[in-house]
Amino acid sequence: MKIKTLIAAVALSGGAGAVVADDVIIGVPNWASVRGTAHILKVALEENLGLSVELQNGTNPVIFEAMDSGAMHVHPEVWLPNQQNLFDTFVMEKGTVAYNPNAVLAEQHICVTKDTQERTGIVSLSDLTDPAVASQFDTDGDGKGEVWIGAAGWASTNVEKIRAKTYGYAETMNLMEMDETLALAQVDNAVAQGENIVTYCYTPHHMFSLYDLVKLEEPAYDAAQWDVKQPTDDPNWLENSMAGTAWDSTKLHIFYSKTLEEQHPAAAAMLANAKLNTEQINAVVYALSVEGMDPDEFARKWVAENSDIVDSWMN
Repeated sequence: MKIKTLIAAVALSGGAGAVVADDVIIGVPNWASVRGTAHILKVALEENLGLSVELQNGTNPVIFEAMDSGAMHVHPEVWLPNQQNLFDTFVMEKGTVAYNPNAVLAEQHICVTKDTQERTGIVSLSDLTDPAVASQFDTDGDGKGEVWIGAAGWASTNVEKIRAKTYGYAETMNLMEMDETLALAQVDNAVAQGENIVTYCYTPHHMFSLYDLVKLEEPAYDAAQWDVKQPTDDPNWLENSMAGTAWDSTKLHIFYSKTLEEQHPAAAAMLANAKLNTEQINAVVYALSVEGMDPDEFARKWVAENSDIVDSWMN
């Protein structure tokens, strides 16, 4: 009901069949790299195609439902396999959403700082199943450690719950969900105070530029050891899922509503051709999150300085 209510609100403000002021609506979830990509796409569409573009906040399921109806048009950064269930539903089954095959390569891990590793001796993710190891990450005195597994609403957060259950450290560690800004503030504080910290970590991200992070070792990805369901798939998703190895290789793609192919075919063509790489996205995240640049100002500067790249998206 919550998703449908939000989509109805979007539709009233400018969905399919309504008289809208904005030609293209880009959905923006709550992490750093997607905000940067969203602003770059917005500026590229406005300056090269003369379109009016709006950015609207939304979770992954809400944005996909809205792209299905045409109430939103673009998701700038879909993580696969994290959002595989949404890909299967809206791209493969319904056929209402398309995606750009050009991918930004990413990684997902559980990390500690190098100083933490030296103090605790932790090497592998499975070490967290040892109560003696886990207790070294206890900050509230309950005997269990704490590990940040992501923000509420991220598909990866649910997968990390599954991984913790499968490995067994859900029994020895408290799995912390919180906004990324708060989680990184905890890392800052741990580093400054010389305290132990274990946390979900991923690229592209600026955290590897700020902290000396070590990825905890895991068995290589094995599809036979992964059976991941999301809450939208199965009410008993956690009990019925397993993920006992490292993440598979992760790829980030632009997705867009097929309604654009008729309404604004040049925009659909640009979104189908756009291409960025991991190094570029890392630089975007660093500029916004570390240097504190205004996203719109940064995007206009980026588009101006990379006009050859943007021009290639138009062909």
